[in-house]
Amino acid sequence: MKSDVYLIKVASSDIENRITALKKLLHAISPFSVYAKNELVPVKLTIGDSSCVYNVSPELVKVVVSEIKKKQAKPFLFDTSVIYHGERQNALDHLNLAQYKGFSHSKVGAPFLIADGLLGQDGKEFEIGSKYLKKIKVPSFIGMLDSLVVLTHATGHILSIYAGALKNVAMGMSSRSTKQMQHSSLKPKVTAKKCNSCDCCLIACPAQAITHKDGKAFINEEMCIGCSECLCACKFDAIGVNWHEDVDVFCKRMVEVAGCILAQFKHKFFITFALDITKECDCISDKNEKMAASDIGILASRDIVSLDKATADLVGEDKKAHYLQKSKGVYEKMFAYAAENGLGNLEYNLITL
Repeated sequence: MKSDVYLIKVASSDIENRITALKKLLHAISPFSVYAKNELVPVKLTIGDSSCVYNVSPELVKVVVSEIKKKQAKPFLFDTSVIYHGERQNALDHLNLAQYKGFSHSKVGAPFLIADGLLGQDGKEFEIGSKYLKKIKVPSFIGMLDSLVVLTHATGHILSIYAGALKNVAMGMSSRSTKQMQHSSLKPKVTAKKCNSCDCCLIACPAQAITHKDGKAFINEEMCIGCSECLCACKFDAIGVNWHEDVDVFCKRMVEVAGCILAQFKHKFFITFALDITKECDCISDKNEKMAASDIGILASRDIVSLDKATADLVGEDKKAHYLQKSKGVYEKMFAYAAENGLGNLEYNLITL
């Protein structure tokens, strides 16, 4: 059975035109009618790093928030901390950046939360037990609330080539340790010159795999279980991620994490903004970033796989999308794996409004 994916075309960078299009989309399909009065509704988004200017704009987020509030539900915006350098490695800097980029309560109408705690270590664990991941750690509200809205900026990506809603959920809704495990089978490493021998990583390590060597922290790889709690505990950026990983394995891990997370919600709705489609994702891109495709529009669905597939298909039809097209086999295999694992359908009805 095919899933419905809704599209409203937008070829303008004018924010008022985009707001009008989004309102038309939401009014046509009424996705929030299932919400109960006073229901807490998490709205997932990323504000991008400090240099990024192409993330989903706060003006568009405000439209979504307003529509949810019309149902007398209580929306809140959220994201989690990242594992690379930047202003989103901890909740304090992340919140300051959100304010700076226009995501304050006064501007969007809802609070913005960093859902995995001050240093990205808070949350609860879910068992997966797959070939690629045994368990994951996610924000603690997952499994407690009924509904989820996911706002995604479609972009290119250095590994998965296309980054859409699946990536937004898998990476953006997991704690830092699970981000590390998705990115790499290799164990964390210590940069000795940055280590201050504070012992925070020793205390955090559940496997007692960290000791001192030459006055610096040292990770015994044979004892290390790859949980990456040390990555969260280190305040001096001395413990880093081994980024090397097979791309197909990376994509399958993302699918498995997204599947576990999404299974915890009864009502899910996904909106993807196929606008300002940059070659790199919002973690890397800046004002000088090259566009990987022309503006397509705004897409929405209750099926995350159909939505990602439809968005990628539309982007692939664009004459500018050489980067995304030449390696489309990477993300197409990811979509197929997601469908095989019950996350959604590869076949869809594209309904243009």
